[in-house]
Amino acid sequence: MGALAIGGALESSCRQDTLAWWLCERQTPGGGLNGRPQKDADVCYSWWVLSSLCLLERVEWVNGAALRNFILRCQDPEGGGISDKPGDEPDIFHTFFGIAGLSLLGTDGVEPIDAAHAMPLKVMQRLRKKQQDERKA
Repeated sequence: MGALAIGGALESSCRQDTLAWWLCERQTPGGGLNGRPQKDADVCYSWWVLSSLCLLERVEWVNGAALRNFILRCQDPEGGGISDKPGDEPDIFHTFFGIAGLSLLGTDGVEPIDAAHAMPLKVMQRLRKKQQDERKA
């Protein structure tokens, strides 16, 4: 989805409501998201599914409070970091995607992140300004 958005082809390449519906169906009863039916929720899908819904402008179609609670249950309160599922060992991959999910939800004071590039919005704004300045020069 990010590649389609970056390439300007998002609107012409999919049935957005159908895709958004399928993505929302990835939310499990425990609040997390999975990658396909009949699979367990995994924190990394807080990024993969939620960023796609953000790009489709349908993020409100999932229960954000339940997703936030799932992500926070995956935290290691003593050692830090976020795991794939509650009780598992945290790792950098799931920590990044968990924090990115919280950012896309707009919660917990996490800075906004660009849903297509997985970069903080302020970094993307700085890069775009630099490109514009270089074009003018």
